[in-house]
Amino acid sequence: MAEQWLGGSLMAHFPKPVEGSWTEHFPYLGTGPMSFEDSISPEHYEWERKAIFQRTWLNVGRVEQVPKTGSFFTKELHAAGTSVIIVRDGEGEIRAFHNLCRHRGNKLVWNDYPGEEVSGTTRQLTCKYHGWRYGLDGACTFVQQEQEFFDLDKAKLGLKSVRCEIWEGFVFVNLDDDAAPLTEYLGRFAKGLTGYPFGEMTEVYKYRADVGSNWKLYIDAFAEFYHAPILHAKQYVDGENQKLRGYGYEGLHYDLDGPHSVQSAWGGMAPPKDLGMVKPIEQVLRSGNFGPWDRPDLPGLDPLPEGVNPSKHRAWGLDSYVFFPNFMIVVWAPGWYLTYHYWPTSYNTHIFEGTCYFAPPENALQRLRQELAVVTFKEFALQDCNTLEATQTMLEGRHVTEFPVCDQEMLIRHLHRSASDFVDAYRAQLEA
Repeated sequence: MAEQWLGGSLMAHFPKPVEGSWTEHFPYLGTGPMSFEDSISPEHYEWERKAIFQRTWLNVGRVEQVPKTGSFFTKELHAAGTSVIIVRDGEGEIRAFHNLCRHRGNKLVWNDYPGEEVSGTTRQLTCKYHGWRYGLDGACTFVQQEQEFFDLDKAKLGLKSVRCEIWEGFVFVNLDDDAAPLTEYLGRFAKGLTGYPFGEMTEVYKYRADVGSNWKLYIDAFAEFYHAPILHAKQYVDGENQKLRGYGYEGLHYDLDGPHSVQSAWGGMAPPKDLGMVKPIEQVLRSGNFGPWDRPDLPGLDPLPEGVNPSKHRAWGLDSYVFFPNFMIVVWAPGWYLTYHYWPTSYNTHIFEGTCYFAPPENALQRLRQELAVVTFKEFALQDCNTLEATQTMLEGRHVTEFPVCDQEMLIRHLHRSASDFVDAYRAQLEA
């Protein structure tokens, strides 16, 4: 795909742009009105499933979810048309398999409801339909009434493996055996994050929601903060929300690398210069939307990896990375991070997952600070979800088909261009 991204690293060749000039430094994105037909077309979504979700690296979790031999979890990949099992084998290796029994095709690992994801620890994987068993390495180890079969060779009936690679503790899978290695695919943004203490932040809070919008529209919402002073105004105290409306939003830094992107934003209130700027509970707990104000003492935070705060701006508060297609990492200046996943289930529905990661709290006060940050994050996310469902409904009417996009929304242009390029390349390959 490299030849399609001639503009992908242009930022390195330009001085810091003046206000309102980010998009112009990536001329292949264009500046005209955008169509969102790719977000309301069932036919286009089917092409995305084949061209993107069956051919790119998808983050499905972290190594902490499989801490010991026999630990496993499942992940439903609706857009890719499969369910996968992630398991740590007897040699300590993390493996991935299609969640499929080789006998009659039953889903292998599930509990009461086949569509729900599960996790646990086991010595072997056993099909609840006819009792076939598989080792942690995927080998078929037992067939019920094996003598009743004809020329059966268990050695040829192991679980169907899925490519599985790990970067900085994040577990990725890829259904395309010919795809480039994970680190090559993730590119220079991932290289710049290497060394951040992801593995030290093991206090985890998770949210999950079924959202009635196309998966790209939700990424759009977090790919720009132009909306924040308006949509999230009530999250701030009176007076401050009016100031934010007046100031608007201006990003500190934007950059692109192939289909991936990053933006940096200012630090806001972590901590504020004037405590009167924030709500009383935030004043007392020293925490809020930007996370606990008191930074944990962890290796990798001082100094930060070179890729964090790439513009080295003194007002830096966060970096928001989009690793195409559906994985976002947000690194916060106070020393925590969160991830977003957007799992398509149809052209106009998807599952949103938001996960917050902190250093383990050392006392009750630290725990309360983390919980306040997580609850505040939930409120922001719910506001975005509700707005996106309204957007999807109106876009599907096609009464207006072109929409202006401002400079602070540059990454929206990039996301939709990236997805369309993958589809176009795949279709061209089929026609060749």
